Amino acid sequence: MQHLEEQIAHLTKTVDEMSAVVARQQTEIDRLTHRVQMLMEREAGREQEAGGGVVIGDERPPHY
Repeated sequence: MQHLEEQIAHLTKTVDEMSAVVARQQTEIDRLTHRVQMLMEREAGREQEAGGGVVIGDERPPHY
């Protein structure tokens, strides 16, 4: 019986530690998602200011 109680205590501690790790990871994911969104908006603004030209991969450069 004592062995089972020790295992349960160990598993409970492990679950608590993992829960804390997941919470930190979610905070980091949220922060990074926000930063990526800001960068996407910034880049969209730059493209709009530059005339919004789209470069197509197989398109010949204008000097040909």
